[in-house]
Amino acid sequence: MDVARSVSLMVVVAVAVVLAAGPSLLAKDPVPTPAGEGMMSEVDAYLLRTLYASEDADAGLASIASTPEFKALVAKHDLKLFGGPVLGCVTDVSARLWVRTPGPAKVKAVVSADKGLTKPIETQTVQTRAAGDFTALLDVTGLKPSTTYYYDVLVDGASACRASDVYGHKAPRFKTFPAKGEKAKFDVGFGGGARYTPQHEHMWDTIASRRLAAFCFLGDNVYIDKPLLRNTQRVHYYRRQLRPEYRRFAASAGIYAIYDDHDFGKNDCAGGLDPVLPEWKVPVWRVFKENWNNPYYGGGEKVYGCWFDFTIGDVQFFMLDNRYYRDFKKGWMLGPVQQKWLLDKLAASKAKFKVLANGTLWTEHADKGGKDSWWGVPEKREEVFSLIDRKKIPGVILISADRHRTDVYRIKRPNGYDLWEFETSKLTNVHTHGTRKPAEFSYNKGNFFGMFSFDMAAADPTVTFRCITIDDKEVYSKTLKLSDLGGK
Repeated sequence: MDVARSVSLMVVVAVAVVLAAGPSLLAKDPVPTPAGEGMMSEVDAYLLRTLYASEDADAGLASIASTPEFKALVAKHDLKLFGGPVLGCVTDVSARLWVRTPGPAKVKAVVSADKGLTKPIETQTVQTRAAGDFTALLDVTGLKPSTTYYYDVLVDGASACRASDVYGHKAPRFKTFPAKGEKAKFDVGFGGGARYTPQHEHMWDTIASRRLAAFCFLGDNVYIDKPLLRNTQRVHYYRRQLRPEYRRFAASAGIYAIYDDHDFGKNDCAGGLDPVLPEWKVPVWRVFKENWNNPYYGGGEKVYGCWFDFTIGDVQFFMLDNRYYRDFKKGWMLGPVQQKWLLDKLAASKAKFKVLANGTLWTEHADKGGKDSWWGVPEKREEVFSLIDRKKIPGVILISADRHRTDVYRIKRPNGYDLWEFETSKLTNVHTHGTRKPAEFSYNKGNFFGMFSFDMAAADPTVTFRCITIDDKEVYSKTLKLSDLGGK
């Protein structure tokens, strides 16, 4: 039996064992890519056999980059990139691309409003190194609002995008955000529960077909559950980043991400108020930071965390870290620094719509009696909601993930407008949570994502929430006017 057939057989057997083991194993252990998926089958089997099984908790791509077997796989499948490009940090006049190479390389991007990439804007050349797990951030400036751009990434001078069948040998494209005050229409996707599941990875092509301005990952973006092992954390990211479907999606929509329990620690974890204890928190944060393309990560090395904000036209998103400083015994979801940041930013916002994004539910009807949601710290939740009431802050919308279904909740506010929460967290997961009677809408069939359609051109601007299945079927929609949310 040749090596390829042997590897394929091992993968098939491993998949059968995992699937037969049931939900408890599916919650933690990686499902191998089945045989017959070309590059993914071979590289995935290699990663699981080497890095994932390594006894070196700090092992990463540098540990295998120079081995003959890895180099042979890279050459066979012409892997100029080992992840990306991932679009992020988009504004009306700029953007940033994240890439990972399979070893040290010089990378740069060329960007043009023309499909043929004539008269391109070129980024600075960046050297990828082992110290950054061979990642690079390529900043693109000098762009125009609401304009479509095409691009390529050059690795040691050679095309990595137009030369790849992942993009059909075409330059991937993206659209810059509208300017503040522009009468624009745009869509933003969101969701959680994205465990690497080969039979559901076509979800990313479904989402990509919607031509979103941005997508917000709300946690459990990959399932790791091993906060002490950087090697396993990295392998989970590598596997997702290598999927052709994910690469097509992430190359064309602005990607923004926060973590939740399964990609930060373990199930229902709480990091506690100490910034460096437990000792696993900072290393996990650093691996997370290596693998995403956010505008910033909390207060950086001075105040660890993954929270940040970004704006699309007249819509501002507040992406919250509900794990790093969580301590329900002391009454905290976000910790004092992040709580103040949120209150100050929210009070100062001039955006028409403000989206507060959290990894777990906001509603008082949350599962587990609030033990893993904002209802577990009602005083801190009320501090946020009372600010909205007292300051008459219009246009606030709540989004969340964690529960493996889609829910819509109406949170009554006697001294202000009612708040609406939209939760969705079954992008690619197999496991399902039961529906909830207190919700205005609750759905758990198959896989799905959430999407907001913003119409800022309307006299009374609107936002429409849609629940869309992996087969691109819309199963629910709800439209809110700005005037429904305290606006004029």
